[in-house]
Amino acid sequence: MKALVLPQGRTLTALVRSMRPRQWIKNVFIFAPLVFDEKLLRPEPLGRTVAGFLILCLLSGAVYLFNDLQDLERDRQHPRKRNRPLAAGELDPRVAWGTIWLIPLGLAYPAFALDPLFALLAYVYWGLNLAYSLWLKHQVILDVLALASGYVLRVAAGVPLVQVERFSPWLYLCTLLLALFIGFAKRRQEIILLGENARNHRAILEEYTVRFLDEMMGVVMAATIVAYSLYTFSAPNLPSNHAMMLTIPFVLYGIFRYLYLIHVRGETAPPDELVLKDLPLLLTVILWGVTAILILYLM
Repeated sequence: MKALVLPQGRTLTALVRSMRPRQWIKNVFIFAPLVFDEKLLRPEPLGRTVAGFLILCLLSGAVYLFNDLQDLERDRQHPRKRNRPLAAGELDPRVAWGTIWLIPLGLAYPAFALDPLFALLAYVYWGLNLAYSLWLKHQVILDVLALASGYVLRVAAGVPLVQVERFSPWLYLCTLLLALFIGFAKRRQEIILLGENARNHRAILEEYTVRFLDEMMGVVMAATIVAYSLYTFSAPNLPSNHAMMLTIPFVLYGIFRYLYLIHVRGETAPPDELVLKDLPLLLTVILWGVTAILILYLM
């Protein structure tokens, strides 16, 4: 109730913070079809993809609000999440509930006007995340698969926006495997960070151990490297000189760097935050992107 006496500006700030704009970077996966179908420099598909990106950001923001309301009491026991506006009492839950339903209802027409298939995939993504908050996050392994499926849906949502001509299905597999790696890494981070309180914060963590997660990450890491390597010389839309294979070292270094950070340096930040705070890892992602774009558009 504390938010009722706060100035409107502070309530709005708390609401935006609860929608976690820093996490919206995950929605850049919608740009994959635009980039890899070599339409990045075309104004119309670029504009449609940017619009789709904004819609996904707002939908994901509504999902984060819903998730925080579901986990309100557990978040108050978490060393980091207790500072979130809802857990800290800075945002009235009634404001959050209203926003949760207002956003998807308000975006329905713009999404369908953009493209009906995009709208369908966007709302499947939204529904999957609601299902995750209500049930799937309590199911061992399925919780990580659900999170990974969200990344694949982001990529798929970008396909109808650019009327893809030569988008390789290998990228769906690479996206799924990379997302699984991130998902298992996040579970590992939670167990390390929370220690004995892990079960009190998230019951599903009782079903995981650091050893099991390390083994799953090893399996997914190997599969990711193999799948991406196969993509670089077998996808039909890539240059016939197989120049895309030059990006493989960036993928290898990025994965190995992340493993080094968590196993040797003891980093406990989630993967999506760690990539922004570790300069070598960030530079690797940037160099991979720049190299891939130069190969696609200049060769």
